[in-house]
Amino acid sequence: MKIFVKVKPGSGKETIEKIDNTHFSVDVKAKPEKGKANQAVIKILAKYLKVSRSQVKMVSGAFSRQKVFDII
Repeated sequence: MKIFVKVKPGSGKETIEKIDNTHFSVDVKAKPEKGKANQAVIKILAKYLKVSRSQVKMVSGAFSRQKVFDII
């Protein structure tokens, strides 16, 4: 399943908002440095979707706020 995520790094809180079945908005405390924000997004998505982190794969958007993930 592919999901599309809009990320807000450097936020004061960590939240996830479901927009529809495949679109989410995620706020993370981590800054976009050395992949820290990406790892935080993966952790939040895995917890929200009740899957392991290894099942959440980033397909595109490593250096963008708009990201695409594949949940396997």
